Amino acid sequence: MRTVFFFLLTTSLLPVPAPARALTLVDDSNIELRLDRPAARVISLSPHLTELMYAVGAGDRLVGTVRGSDFPGEAAQIAQIGDAAGLDFERIVHSLPDVVLAWGSGNRPVDIVRLRSLGLRVLVMEPQRLEDISRHLRLLGDLTGRVGAAQAAAQDFERRVDALRARYVGRAPVRVMFEIWHRPLFTVNANHLISKVLALCAAQNIFADLPRLAGEVSVEQVLLLDPDVIVVGSEAEDAGIRNWTQYAYLKAVRGGNVFTVSADLITRQTPRIVTAAERMCAGVDKARH
Repeated sequence: MRTVFFFLLTTSLLPVPAPARALTLVDDSNIELRLDRPAARVISLSPHLTELMYAVGAGDRLVGTVRGSDFPGEAAQIAQIGDAAGLDFERIVHSLPDVVLAWGSGNRPVDIVRLRSLGLRVLVMEPQRLEDISRHLRLLGDLTGRVGAAQAAAQDFERRVDALRARYVGRAPVRVMFEIWHRPLFTVNANHLISKVLALCAAQNIFADLPRLAGEVSVEQVLLLDPDVIVVGSEAEDAGIRNWTQYAYLKAVRGGNVFTVSADLITRQTPRIVTAAERMCAGVDKARH
């Protein structure tokens, strides 16, 4: 009897595993997502969402990504279930994801609707401001149970953004044209995240009034608006600059204020955008001197 009593007493003192934490999340399309526990199997439908998962220490939860998911390097080893042109819905379903991460303006609405019709949980994320990047880091931390790592990543991002903002606040405004593609010539409007980066540098987007987030403009329009600086999103530095040197009468060309920033860094809504912002701000600042 004593043995039985001792066994019951000691087992009652053992730590009891905490029950799985139920989650209720609201995505950027204002749809509520409920899970019984943090997501263990996640599919990402955008390279930047893949990168955010790694940023919060949850890359090991990814069971599917799309083409172009190449950072960090190990992301390229994850099974690919499609690209911007189309998704392999059968493969997505067979992957048994707890959650599918979608990009609001980068994935087709019809694809998101179809995923939900197949009974899949879809978390739509649409970064429109720099603050959304840190918010999304924390959201993915909640989703995957990696709250501590997500909080650290978000705070580091916010610190770097605040430092840039403080460095350039009050500086004389500089008029900038940002090129995301040359043939045809494409740029962004004021609502694009790239314009929010320009604002950190106390710079103004000359195509702020463009009706779409990204759209085609003409060289003639650029010549007419005559920006102080031209920034080219490209991995090929010389080629991006050479496209503009023939227009020697442009203020940006005359002043030697045409430069490139990494397209991967500036167009992906991840903490690495700050690295591109630091280069952009330093380049823009040269036009003030």
